Amino acid sequence: MPVNKKKKFNLIENSIKNVKFGKNVKIISPVNLYDCTIGDNVFIGPFVEIQKNVKIGKNSKIQSHTFICENTLIEDNVFIGHGVMFVNDRFKNGLRASQKNNKLEDTVIGENVNIGSNSTILPVNICKNVTIGAASLVAKDINLKGVYYGVPAKKS
Repeated sequence: MPVNKKKKFNLIENSIKNVKFGKNVKIISPVNLYDCTIGDNVFIGPFVEIQKNVKIGKNSKIQSHTFICENTLIEDNVFIGHGVMFVNDRFKNGLRASQKNNKLEDTVIGENVNIGSNSTILPVNICKNVTIGAASLVAKDINLKGVYYGVPAKKS
């Protein structure tokens, strides 16, 4: 096959840039991590993206195919299952935050939280000692410890 010598796109390789690491961090590539803080004894699986202004607390585990958007705080001893998506823009009034001059929203995940695979976490606060069942949608703050699941996630 002939090789097309005209460059039709810019390929940006996966990378780790401007990350503050704690001790004993284990990362399985490929990953994209930038402008974030990773605590001690954290595991990050493959195909994970962690954006700027994210902090991952110590002894946490982030499984593969997870996306953690900017302005997310994950406290200590948190388990994030496979394919969990964090969202920081609710597209209020049908517009992206950048289209309406609003800032992206924050998410806080308390200590000892477990989030099941394929869950979606909107900009919320989840208190400590909570378990979110797999494939759940967390659309509102969770202020009481317990087990939550479903679309939207409700206390069991």
